[in-house]
Amino acid sequence: MKRNLIFRVLFAFMVCTFQGNAHIATADWPRWHGAERNSLSKEARLLKSWPASGPTTVRAIAGLGEDYGSLAIRSEQIFVQGVKAKNSTVFCLHRADGKILWATSLGQALDQNRGGGPHGTPTIDGDRVYALSENGDLACLRTLDGTAIWKKNILRDFGGDNSHWLGSESPLVDGNKVIVTPGGKQASIVALDKMTGKTVWTSKELSDEAGYAPCIVAEVPGIIGFTAQAGVGVRATGGKLLWRNEHAANRTANCATPIFANNKVFYRSAYGTDGNRFNLEATQGEVKAAEVYFSRETQNHHGGLVLINGYLYGFSNAILTCMEFETGKVMWRHRSVGKGSLTYADGHLY
Repeated sequence: MKRNLIFRVLFAFMVCTFQGNAHIATADWPRWHGAERNSLSKEARLLKSWPASGPTTVRAIAGLGEDYGSLAIRSEQIFVQGVKAKNSTVFCLHRADGKILWATSLGQALDQNRGGGPHGTPTIDGDRVYALSENGDLACLRTLDGTAIWKKNILRDFGGDNSHWLGSESPLVDGNKVIVTPGGKQASIVALDKMTGKTVWTSKELSDEAGYAPCIVAEVPGIIGFTAQAGVGVRATGGKLLWRNEHAANRTANCATPIFANNKVFYRSAYGTDGNRFNLEATQGEVKAAEVYFSRETQNHHGGLVLINGYLYGFSNAILTCMEFETGKVMWRHRSVGKGSLTYADGHLY
């Protein structure tokens, strides 16, 4: 997928969805799936329907190569990964006019029969941006000019093997740590010092290969991940394994970011598998994950789900589906738009 096509959609959304077409959106979107990694936007005053001819193209940006990732936006800067001169590259663009402010190479770009280039989304934290390439090259860059503060290759350093469809993770910043999933032996998930890149801990009790889903942070267990083999929870301090369950995992590609709310976590996948929801209970320093239900009604290949007022919205293969989070009951299904990804804003699903 060519990145300039993605930006054509971005700039049309930023301007033409606002009532009156008067101004551009100003809210930040600093990491994968937004500020809380839940695909919920606080933007308001959006149009209730598209114009008959569709949204107008405001600006298109070329020269960013190929990428399967998304955008990180803060203030006047847009960060996105792509390919330049056969290198996997982080680009910083000026938000108002799309001008490329700087471009920093992470390492050699890789190709794959379903699409080459980077698959991740940068993560902004203060005056730094973290990015992980499709080949395991992780970097901490200065947002001002793209200068590298530190770099390392997590596959080489932690003994991980690259995934069939290449590395597809977005780094998670948790306090003073950055969390990534190299999928190595006793290092399926690792925490690094975000300022230096030095290893803080590795998940010594967990050796699962990496999946395609970024980790999230939650108050009860700490770090929630979805590896190539299982839904897992590890302690944020020390990386101790708290639970591991293979029920929702398939052996092809676990792609969707876990959903967490009110001490409950939901994993979902596809390829003949689906999702399960757990109740999490912390007692005497341990966390028990009790499965509440297993549902085949939301086979979510990729694109993820959003949780809104107790209901999960997402695609069961190509069918848009609404499911009650508490019970797993399907509320409605609709074949309106085909398979995709969702973001919630101003009372609507985009």
